[in-house]
Amino acid sequence: MVGPLDEYPIHQAPLPVTWPATGDRNFYDRCYLNAHDRTGDIFVVTGMGWYPNLGTKDAFVLVRRGDTQTAVHLGDAIDDDRLNQRVGGYRIEVVEPLRRLRAVLEETEGIAFDLTWEGSFDVVREQPHILRSGSRVTLDAQRFAQVGTWSGSVVIDGEEIAVTPDRWVGTRDRSWGIRPVGEPEPAGRPADPPFEGMWWLYLPLRFDDFAIVLIAQEDPDGFRTLNDCTRVWGDGRVEQLGWPRVDISYASGTRIPTGAVIRCGGAYGEPVTLEVESLLPVALHIGGGYGGDSDWSHGVWKGPGFSERRTYDLSSPDVAGRMMFGMVDHVARAECDGATGYGLFEHGALGRHDPSGFTDWFTVAP
Repeated sequence: MVGPLDEYPIHQAPLPVTWPATGDRNFYDRCYLNAHDRTGDIFVVTGMGWYPNLGTKDAFVLVRRGDTQTAVHLGDAIDDDRLNQRVGGYRIEVVEPLRRLRAVLEETEGIAFDLTWEGSFDVVREQPHILRSGSRVTLDAQRFAQVGTWSGSVVIDGEEIAVTPDRWVGTRDRSWGIRPVGEPEPAGRPADPPFEGMWWLYLPLRFDDFAIVLIAQEDPDGFRTLNDCTRVWGDGRVEQLGWPRVDISYASGTRIPTGAVIRCGGAYGEPVTLEVESLLPVALHIGGGYGGDSDWSHGVWKGPGFSERRTYDLSSPDVAGRMMFGMVDHVARAECDGATGYGLFEHGALGRHDPSGFTDWFTVAP
């Protein structure tokens, strides 16, 4: 199906742009954004995804204040106009590519926002991320990330919250490729060896003079399968920070981190130390659609013009008990060799992870 993008010299395969070069049902193209005012009082996490081989598109919004996490979900049939990024009353406008965006949620069951993003530094192209289950590729993704500031407003049940760039900061990324989406596939033969878990850390941070984007993934025995740590300066310099050594502190009786100390090496061998504190966590698998969320999964067909709102009481034992079984995004405050910054502290320790002392899926911090 030929669409507006085909007017531009951007083709990567002998196909219309709206047709992925792969027929894999799990092909996706998604953006993720978050916003907070540095206090830990409120955290907004949102995103939108396109799933051409499933014929669907969707968007989600998570807002946490106090012990309440509110989710808004929207879904619809995909169309061929990728220049108009919209799902129902949710849209993202590219004002200036790689620098300025506008994200809008028209009032949907009491939640609305109109937010403009300003990138503080150049985007960071992350290392490709590939995972296999046996011989099958289950994840093959490319992503870029950016830190920045927000302006505009958020409305929650009639209460309007002013968003100003002197206080409101955040991070964003766009990724595309293959990852599990949509309805569950037939299980087939059980994995051999069985999946024992994974350890993940994603840490994009904004400081006044630079940004740091750190990604690390480890197998249950601690073998690091993904390592990428980059510092971007305001003058455009890009510095690799080597092989970070990570020490995460967890709340007793949980796997929810309270902070971390991360030791890196600068381009000339000098030590670079990050001390990170969690100010407010949001579980992406509780209403956000990530990692086995029982209420919302990306790419699942819900019918035309779908929208809903769900509210979660995180003080409830049945909800709180789910927190450690998925990825959790935290409002992060960080110190780096005398500089103070804010951003995202995303972490998941799922299943066994020997360096952390987690021997199975249910071991918790002492």
